[in-house]
Amino acid sequence: MIWIWLAVMILALICEGCTTALVSIWFVPPAIISMILAVMEVDVWVQVVVFFVVSIASIVIFHSIFKKKLANNKRKATNTDMFIGEKAVVTEDIDNLTSVGCVKINGQLWSARAEDESEKLLAGDVVEIVAVKGVKLVCRKITK
Repeated sequence: MIWIWLAVMILALICEGCTTALVSIWFVPPAIISMILAVMEVDVWVQVVVFFVVSIASIVIFHSIFKKKLANNKRKATNTDMFIGEKAVVTEDIDNLTSVGCVKINGQLWSARAEDESEKLLAGDVVEIVAVKGVKLVCRKITK
């Protein structure tokens, strides 16, 4: 049984390494405990019961703890988020209906869309960046 529990532990680690979520890590501690029981020559049925009980307990206890920890991670700011609130100049007319338009900000050209779907922004207009959606800057015309 020692080899079986070792195999369960290794399989759980391999599965965990192949995923991006906490999926099978919960089975490693129970496999270790059951392997220790196998070394101590405890009955197989006891090893199996301990494995399932500790598995369920570790899933219930640790999953809720890790879920809370991972849920606390706020959206991380990216370099493009620094554009929000900045001014840019429209270099190519922005028309959301035809999906065209560019702005120049900090010497770089970016694809852009108007915040108001029906608004058309003309080349030379000064706009404010209000959001970043993918690789497009969402703009609002600055009124004088």
